[in-house]
Amino acid sequence: MDVVLIIISRCIWIYTIIMFLRVLMSWVPMFTNRPLDPYNPVVRVLLAATEPVLSPLRRYLTFGMMDLSPMAAIFGLFILSRVIQGLAA
Repeated sequence: MDVVLIIISRCIWIYTIIMFLRVLMSWVPMFTNRPLDPYNPVVRVLLAATEPVLSPLRRYLTFGMMDLSPMAAIFGLFILSRVIQGLAA
């Protein structure tokens, strides 16, 4: 059972990295003055992987132009990971 919990914890860690990459990707247009290419495979994968989690959060955590949904998702993933690690110990 501990092995399964460790694998789940590692998957959550990988998803947290993917979420962080999504945040970094959203900053690219600000520094390059060009929009993201929606046909780029990396952009498509990051959007497809993170949008199911961020979309429901975005309804409640968007204030003006500030979207706090990625921060809330990363925080929630961190807490979930710590709970699972506590169960595995």
